[in-house]
Amino acid sequence: MKLIEKILDKSNVRIALEKVISNKGAAGIDGMKVEDLRDYMNANWTSIKQSILERSYKPAPVRRVEIPKPNGGVRKLGIPTVVDRTLQQSIVQILTPIFESEFQENSYGFRPGRSCEQAVLKLLEYLNEGYEWIVDIDLEKFFDNVPQDKLMSYVGRVIHDPDTESLIRKYLKSGVMENGMYEATELGTPQGGNLSPLLSNVMLNELDKELVNRGLRYVRYADDCVIAVGSSASASRVMHTITKWIEHKLGLKVNATKTHICRPSKLKYLGFGFYKSSQTKQWTARPHESSVEKFQRKLKSLCKRSWSISLTDRIAMLNSVIRGWINYFSIGAMKSRIEKIDEHLRTMLRKVIWKQWKTPQKRTWGLRKLGIDKDLAKLTSYCGNRYEWVVRKTCVARAISKEILTRRGLVSCLDYYTIRHSLKTN
Repeated sequence: MKLIEKILDKSNVRIALEKVISNKGAAGIDGMKVEDLRDYMNANWTSIKQSILERSYKPAPVRRVEIPKPNGGVRKLGIPTVVDRTLQQSIVQILTPIFESEFQENSYGFRPGRSCEQAVLKLLEYLNEGYEWIVDIDLEKFFDNVPQDKLMSYVGRVIHDPDTESLIRKYLKSGVMENGMYEATELGTPQGGNLSPLLSNVMLNELDKELVNRGLRYVRYADDCVIAVGSSASASRVMHTITKWIEHKLGLKVNATKTHICRPSKLKYLGFGFYKSSQTKQWTARPHESSVEKFQRKLKSLCKRSWSISLTDRIAMLNSVIRGWINYFSIGAMKSRIEKIDEHLRTMLRKVIWKQWKTPQKRTWGLRKLGIDKDLAKLTSYCGNRYEWVVRKTCVARAISKEILTRRGLVSCLDYYTIRHSLKTN
């Protein structure tokens, strides 16, 4: 069976269809929602398949969406139609096992069974072997600047199937729609499509092979690549020669202002920072300060007192954020920091509850229900709306205790971190 036939096989497309539906996501330029996808594919699959085999199929342009970056600027995403997402996913499912055998060990992004966590642990391994000078490579707008002809030559070198190559090239050249205007795509592979992660690894696998041939210790997650070397002189030489190689051999742009040499304590990689323990003399990972601040801002936004939402729904949203953030960073050392965040979160929730109770009568009732004696409850209830003072300096902190909030369903940041960290490090 030819490769394109495997891609278009009904069982493969059905798996892709279910994956696209389960991932949900926004509609493309045709406005079709994932809820309508199954019926459309059942009705039109025969003609879609035939047009692909005849090479007459024409993918729709992607819909341009701009996502603000935390440090300013925007990240441009391209949202394909749900039909094209299904077809791209069908391609990915067949090509991934083929390319996996080509990819290098130290590439961790968008690959089955690999994660950011593994990339960080590998980097720590290098640091603790004494390779404490870091070359941090920044590829300028990588997904927008990929040379398509070069990329397709790397694809063709492995899969040897003209029909599949033709379909992939059509997706690269499908263009974008922005504000009702069509724009051709002669460069790049739009972020947002199911194919882009695989194609980015195909392109950057060439960089991986070059780094391996040079005997360099590196870690790459998608286009985030760091190289660990043993001296300042080595770092300078590697940065200069690798930058030159990337630009000449791959045709990619290296951001000269962001590509730099640093010590591990100055590095931010995949949201992590690094420090050397004074006790063990070993390098350890922890959430970078900017990652912690972003987490705290998110918790604060979910604890706005002006937000009219039930405590149950608020706690459910908080729990989702807490679990997601701690699951990602649980290999990091952050017990004392997370303890403070946990305490502050409970303080914010006490202020929310104090405001929701509103009247002295309701506040007295609430405190009494939580075990505060009548006189103290009444006295506290007439302290007014000095929220910070009330929840810190009165019996409110004792009444709305950690145990009470846990009973209401709140996940303790500290307790959850302790469990997850123990599982990851033991």
